[in-house]
Amino acid sequence: MFGRGRSNDHRAETGTPVDDAALVRIAQADLREFAALYDRYVDAIYRYCYRRSGNAAQAEDATSATFYKALAALPGFDNRPGAFRPWLFSIAHNVVVDQARARQRRPEANLDDRPDLISAEPDPEEAVIAADEAQRLAVAMNQLPEDQKQILTLRLAGLSGPEIASALDRSPGAVRVAQHRAIGRLRNLLATEPAPSETRKEARGD
Repeated sequence: MFGRGRSNDHRAETGTPVDDAALVRIAQADLREFAALYDRYVDAIYRYCYRRSGNAAQAEDATSATFYKALAALPGFDNRPGAFRPWLFSIAHNVVVDQARARQRRPEANLDDRPDLISAEPDPEEAVIAADEAQRLAVAMNQLPEDQKQILTLRLAGLSGPEIASALDRSPGAVRVAQHRAIGRLRNLLATEPAPSETRKEARGD
């Protein structure tokens, strides 16, 4: 998209990582240099969008939309230290919300739910266990209030409390309280939610 193939390890001549603010200054002077910021954050933004949507195609669309919107808005971005990452995730958050609203207005088939598109090849046991755990987490997360789910998803994406507050335009104190409640509720949900593999065994009568 923005010249993939460059190194993700953006370092100055001293060998230390170049901070976001420096990369933003370079990109604001020449938008072609936005590729460095894209390379640095594309994987994290994709993971965030995937956790929110649960669909690879939708996550890819949301990731592309996020970076196009960020590129368009970059010339007017207030390049304060530490501001770029929460700003970028706030764009991703809004894109995912807009996607969900659009799907509600125009329902479409989810390819992941098509049994004929799922490989019949058996997975290794470790992959099954990992998939079960991921599914349990997704099921539990979906039972959280929307604001708590947003905060935990951003936390899983690696954002700090202040960055989450900035991304969601909330106070740090409100984020801390909501995160504490969300973790407690999620812990209780995971303690009572059976693993999908166990549910399948019970259904088969194993």
